[in-house]
Amino acid sequence: MDFDEAMFDACTPEKRHDLLMEARLLAGVFAPGGDGPALTRMAGQLSAGERDSEISRAQARLLAAALKRLARDAADG
Repeated sequence: MDFDEAMFDACTPEKRHDLLMEARLLAGVFAPGGDGPALTRMAGQLSAGERDSEISRAQARLLAAALKRLARDAADG
């Protein structure tokens, strides 16, 4: 079980929408091709605690889950 994804799924639809929108913005800057492996690496860094001091640990993990969701969606076509 992926704890980050479980936290993401427990969010309200509005919160998930906001997280996915933020993840798309980040992906557009750091992985412009929407490359699944690049998104997964970004998610791993956020989940592992490699983040800016302006983002909380919980927010980083939720954003990581959103990036993983984008990566999975990219892989599914």
